[in-house]
Amino acid sequence: MIRLGQFLKLASLVESGAEARPVIAAGRVRVNGETETRRGRQLAVGDVVELGGQAARVVDEATFTDDLPW
Repeated sequence: MIRLGQFLKLASLVESGAEARPVIAAGRVRVNGETETRRGRQLAVGDVVELGGQAARVVDEATFTDDLPW
């Protein structure tokens, strides 16, 4: 589990945690297609977070494979 504000930063959808707060509060973030205004929302594996035309999916690092050479 990871909180929405932390995930936005980890996924490089925002530059910092401080930038995440107003973006979320303004209703610009969607989780699984629904607008989310709670910075502390707990995300689960499989959740899709969208901001500004970009999207990122929460995955489990232990089981994730992308078949990229790096």
